[in-house]
Amino acid sequence: MVLDKLGSGLKETFRKIAGLGIVDREAVERIVRDLQRTLIQSDVDVRIVLEMSQNIKNKILKGKPPKGITLKEYFIKTLYDEIVNLLGKESGKLSLKKQRILLIGLFGCGKTTTCGKLALWFKKRGLSPALIACDTHRAAAQDQLKQIGKKLDIHVYSEGKKPESIAKNAMKAKENILIFDSAGRDALDSKLAKELKNLGKIIKPDEVFLVIPADIGQAARKQSEEFNKIVGITGLIVTKLDGTAKGGGALAASTVSGSNVRMIGIGEKLEDFEEYDPQRFVSRLIGYGDIQGLLEKAKEAGAEETAKKLMEGRFTLNEFYEQLGSLQKMGSLSSITSMIPGFSGAMAKKIPKNFLDVQEDKMKRWKFIIDSMTPKEREDPDVIKVSRVQRIAKGSGTTQPEVRELIKNYRQIKKVLKMTGGGKAFKRGPLAKLAKQFGLGM
Repeated sequence: MVLDKLGSGLKETFRKIAGLGIVDREAVERIVRDLQRTLIQSDVDVRIVLEMSQNIKNKILKGKPPKGITLKEYFIKTLYDEIVNLLGKESGKLSLKKQRILLIGLFGCGKTTTCGKLALWFKKRGLSPALIACDTHRAAAQDQLKQIGKKLDIHVYSEGKKPESIAKNAMKAKENILIFDSAGRDALDSKLAKELKNLGKIIKPDEVFLVIPADIGQAARKQSEEFNKIVGITGLIVTKLDGTAKGGGALAASTVSGSNVRMIGIGEKLEDFEEYDPQRFVSRLIGYGDIQGLLEKAKEAGAEETAKKLMEGRFTLNEFYEQLGSLQKMGSLSSITSMIPGFSGAMAKKIPKNFLDVQEDKMKRWKFIIDSMTPKEREDPDVIKVSRVQRIAKGSGTTQPEVRELIKNYRQIKKVLKMTGGGKAFKRGPLAKLAKQFGLGM
């Protein structure tokens, strides 16, 4: 799950506030200390954490809650607002007009893969992107970009021997979104700086995105400031957020540098990529979900009905196969479930590992199994006992363990999703009022 440790720590902090009998100085000090520990473990700069802590204490202990909400609700909202400010304040909307985009960054930051993710993001929104392979230093860079282009059915321009000539030749491209890959090095040296300046003059980009891996933590600030001096970045793309405890530090450091995070990479698949909206991102971290984000992701994959049923935990085995196919197009299961209000880490652990990574061959065999069931068995798998398992396995040309595996997966998913109640806790009562104040659109 994205920023799993930070998310679990923040969820626990919000849970403690919700359980307070009295919001007094001792309680506030105790909860702020917990918050400090969580943020520092996520590599957020200590000075920023202390400043944020003081802001929270001043507002809760010296200020007054707005009319209509209790002190406890005000404490929750204050904490939420401060974390949003820490991790970005503003959302990073991308324009859907014709444009040229230059991606820059150091070696190993995930730049080339990010080019493909960005191209797919635009393609899903009806634009025609093209990739331009200006990294001539890393031996496999152009080949990697061509493989990505082939997979996405997106043209890759690589005509020329030097980055500048490749860029010039690509300027005549007919596509309306031109995404330029560039070389990276282990450190920002004069040679790389000169090359990036030359590319900037040729391309005249509408956007210059610095690609930063989340595992660099606080160093994100220094990198963004240095690159900005050389080529003038317009935003950041933070990659590898799914695999590090330092992601909170990278996001916070980026914000302090004055450069907005525009997009984030949340997994290895090309689909695991999204616009960065701090409010919705923090909402997911603390377990309040992101229904708007889930439905947007579902719309991209043509799986809106699936998403609605997923949130409510209402689907039969008859629909299970089709929904699994739709879900696979939406990205990793962890990114999907984090958008469901009330979906905790404990619930996620109950879902079969690698559930959405079911291979094509197994999908086919599951389809054979479902086709061999009676309408009643598809509707209510609880009626499937030993003799029925034997009959279904024989009729589908599969084994009894495969039939049991399918039924077990179905039951586990349905049970866990029903436990969330489709985020019903956020649709009524005090939490509903808070959700409305957060602008979460529950």
